[in-house]
Amino acid sequence: MNVLLSGIVGSTAYGLAHAGSDLDRLGLFAAPTVAFHGLHRPVESHVTTAPDRTLHEAAKWCRLALNGNPTATELVWLPGELYEVRTPIGEELIGLRESLLSGPAVRRAYLGYADQQLRKLAARDRTDPAGRARAAKHARHLVRLVRQGVALHETGQLEIRLPDPEHVRALGERYADRPEDATALLADAEARFDRPGTLPAAPDERPVEAWLHRVRAAHLPTP
Repeated sequence: MNVLLSGIVGSTAYGLAHAGSDLDRLGLFAAPTVAFHGLHRPVESHVTTAPDRTLHEAAKWCRLALNGNPTATELVWLPGELYEVRTPIGEELIGLRESLLSGPAVRRAYLGYADQQLRKLAARDRTDPAGRARAAKHARHLVRLVRQGVALHETGQLEIRLPDPEHVRALGERYADRPEDATALLADAEARFDRPGTLPAAPDERPVEAWLHRVRAAHLPTP
């Protein structure tokens, strides 16, 4: 598999990992170009649990990122030490990361994922220790998604490493006990998204398309 870019994501990247946390990896790969010439498209994602790793084919990753998918997007904003595979063409993609962003997609994706975490949080049985722990995890992700999304909207930059993980953990515990308190956090985020931001109305697909053409040319069979 031609892995172009891969790194450690999730709680380790955010600074929220604890002793029992899984180590999550995310990357993208290039399928052989001739694989697109037959009746069936190549597999676009490979997911394993031992280790926890998700790899998306280059074109699929680009579509996810252009739609504002938070998990996919963070791959090109990681601190340098978290990359495990960083090829020259993967480095090119990191250089295009701002072209992938757009205001409407960021708002839709980050607030949508945050709302999903709130609904999961509210549905957990918090009288059960396992359910209470999962509720706190949903709450931490809710806080993190809101912060990342608002920062992207207001600055055009994605902050991966949280500057105050202990505060985020404390909020997670509070919202796990009182999910209704988290609605104010979402309401404030929506209000901030309503104000003018720094992101364009649409992503710039041209350099991303050109990058994909270079990927396909690089993975043609040699004569």
